Amino acid sequence: MRIPMHIVLGLGNPGEEYERTRHNAGRMLVERLHATHDFSLWKSEKKPPMQIALGELSGKKTTLVLPDTFMNRSGQVAAHFIRNKTGAENLVVVYDDLDMPLGSMKLSFGRSSGGHNGVESIIKALKTKDFVRVRLGVAPKTPKGLAKKPLGEERVVKFLLGKFSSDQEAELKKTFKRAIEAIEAVVVDGHQAAMNRFN
Repeated sequence: MRIPMHIVLGLGNPGEEYERTRHNAGRMLVERLHATHDFSLWKSEKKPPMQIALGELSGKKTTLVLPDTFMNRSGQVAAHFIRNKTGAENLVVVYDDLDMPLGSMKLSFGRSSGGHNGVESIIKALKTKDFVRVRLGVAPKTPKGLAKKPLGEERVVKFLLGKFSSDQEAELKKTFKRAIEAIEAVVVDGHQAAMNRFN
């Protein structure tokens, strides 16, 4: 099968117990993108475990991908589609970012993983950092609107695997709208133009 030009990969953990958790924000966004645009039904694949949907964003062929591996093995799925460094530039990875407050969104390209296991797995599998990231803030806010990150590994894990409240989900939906516009801009105009516009 010839894979269309852009791959949009939503990071998260599979299974009902992880639905609506903060660590699944990337997966939630790609599910939202699928629901609001004209894509095929999700198709399950076993090798590697994932769901894919084919369609177009602003007239450009795009494949949506939800890994059904756990977060730290996301690289297996990315490597299924991306075979070289040039191909990696057409990959858009969407994920939760604990260094940013809920309600914020940022595009980046060619950065380190920032300690995110899913992104780290993709960098290792592709042997390059040169792919687009859509980072979705999930941290609580300080009164000044900055990220208030939980302290200590145990608290971080507990927080990330906690579910969004209905109020937080409402705020997240506004962020999703902007993030989807940003992904469309990446697909149509390239990551540099999109970053200039949305960051």
